Amino acid sequence: MAFGFSPAAGMALGRWLDHMRALKGASPHTLTAYRNDVSGFLGFLHLHYGESLGMERLGALTPSDMRAWMAYERNRGLSGRSLARALSAVKSFMRWLGEREGFDTTHVLATRAPKYQRKLPRPLAEDAAQAVIEQVELQAAEPWVAARDAAVMTLLYGCGLRISEALSLKGEDVPLPDVLRIRGKGDKERLVPVLPAARDAMNEYLRLCPFVPAPWEEVFRGLRGGPLSARIVAKSMERARAALGLPASATPHALRHSFATHLLSAGGDLRAIQELLGHASLATTQVYTAVDAARLMEVYEAAHPRA
Repeated sequence: MAFGFSPAAGMALGRWLDHMRALKGASPHTLTAYRNDVSGFLGFLHLHYGESLGMERLGALTPSDMRAWMAYERNRGLSGRSLARALSAVKSFMRWLGEREGFDTTHVLATRAPKYQRKLPRPLAEDAAQAVIEQVELQAAEPWVAARDAAVMTLLYGCGLRISEALSLKGEDVPLPDVLRIRGKGDKERLVPVLPAARDAMNEYLRLCPFVPAPWEEVFRGLRGGPLSARIVAKSMERARAALGLPASATPHALRHSFATHLLSAGGDLRAIQELLGHASLATTQVYTAVDAARLMEVYEAAHPRA
C-alpha cells in the first residue's frame, strides 16, 4: 500500500522513531518494522477518510476506525500474529503522540489484539545439538574455519547467545572470561556464564585463525578477513542439517532454543533462564515450559503401553 498521509503525521512518526531509537534502544530491524506498521496504519486512515490526517483527526479516532483498519489488514492476508505486532506498534506510537499533543488515546489503547496460535520454539535434542557442532567442524575445508564454526555453534548452544550477539564479540572480549557481559536487544546488558567447552572452542579458533583482531574488531572473521556474517553461519548450519537429516527448523537460532529447553528440563529456574537469555518479559521465557510439556507428552504417547 502506498503511504499517503499528511506531512504532520509523517513528522510525528519520524520523531517517535527517534524516541524509540534513542531512549528505548530499539534495533534497526525493529525500527524498520515499526515504521512499516505505523505507516500502514496512517496510510489506511488517509484512504479511509479520503483526506490527509492532522493531529486533530488522529486525536479523535474511534473504536470503529480501529476495527476498520484491522479488518482491512486481515482482508489483505495479514496473519493474526503480524496484526497483533502492528497493533502493538500503533498503540505505542499513539500513546507517545497523545502525551505530547494532549489528546485522549483511550479508544486506540483499548483495542484488543487478535487471538492467534503462538508458535512454539523447536529445539534440537541434546544429541542432535552436539552432532551439529561436530558436523560443522568436519565439513569445513580450512582448519581455522572448522574451528570458527564450531566455536560459534558452541556459543549459541552452550551460552544461549543470539547469533548477532556471538558475531558481535570483539577482540577485547577474548580470551573468554568465566562470565561474559553481553549487550543484547534494546542495548540491555546481561551476564552469561561461559562453560569450559565454549572457552576451549574459542581458544582453539583463536589459535588457528590467521587474523588477529584488534580490541575493537570482531573476533569472528570470514575467509577474506572481514566480519563473519550471519548468512555464512546459516549456510554452515544448512549443510550440517542436510548431512545429519535434521528438519528445516534446525537453524542457528534453534540452538539458543535448545539451550533454554535443556536447562529447563534439567530443573533450571525459569527466572534465571530469563536472565540468561536476556528476555525483557518472563512471558517470553515461559513459552519454553510449553515446549517441555509438549515433548513430555510425545515421549509419553510413544512409550506408554496404552497409548
